[in-house]
Amino acid sequence: MGLNVKIAAISYLNTIPFVYGIRHEGSLCADILFAPPSENVRHFIEGKVDLALVPAAVVPTLKDAQVITDYCIGAVGPVRTVLIVSNTPIEKVERIWLDGHSRTSVQLSGYLAKHRWKIAPQWLAMEDYSVMESPQTGDAYLIIGDKCFDYEGRFAYTYDLAEEWIAQTRLPFVFAVWVARKGLSYDVHDALERTLTFGVEHTYEAILDSEYRDKDYAYSYLTTNIDYLFDSQKHKALKKFWDFGLKVEPKVNPG
Repeated sequence: MGLNVKIAAISYLNTIPFVYGIRHEGSLCADILFAPPSENVRHFIEGKVDLALVPAAVVPTLKDAQVITDYCIGAVGPVRTVLIVSNTPIEKVERIWLDGHSRTSVQLSGYLAKHRWKIAPQWLAMEDYSVMESPQTGDAYLIIGDKCFDYEGRFAYTYDLAEEWIAQTRLPFVFAVWVARKGLSYDVHDALERTLTFGVEHTYEAILDSEYRDKDYAYSYLTTNIDYLFDSQKHKALKKFWDFGLKVEPKVNPG
């Protein structure tokens, strides 16, 4: 019988190896809450879970959290599921509509706008994805997660934010990390480490055990686009990203 814990996991394809490990390795007897990244933060803050996979950008604001495990959601090349798409070249973009499901991706957009693309666009909250169906000149859209697969090839310009960050900094990128509530038993930390290792080592089985079993892109995405090891280079990249600070505060469309 595994240790009893409550875990918040992200409801995207890139976490299914983690989920598979939690469910099948045996060290944890876990209740798993699935939600977009921003909701996982709320679950953690409200004390609904003991462990959570959260957007990397929010970690400095979580007073009762510590980063744990040697695993993350990261990228050492194109990530494919964090994109800015537009029919306008990025250097001429005037407005960027932001998918609010991940604060990390929003702030990464702000970093790249300032340091790589040298633009100061208006930042708008994308409350309804239907706005993407009638793009105006000068509009661009930040989209994250599985929906990116549906928009491949539909816009003239696509900017992969991990690829853009790597080109700018020569460092990998970290989108999400595991946090535990301070004071949680180190036995739980160790158990989570074992479960995540098991899951990543059984990625193919994780796909077969998931709703993505019929998706042709699933295995190549998880083994090529996502890099799970939270190594020293990713720690360095995360510190650089944190030092930039949280800059982007999207506004509701004025109409």
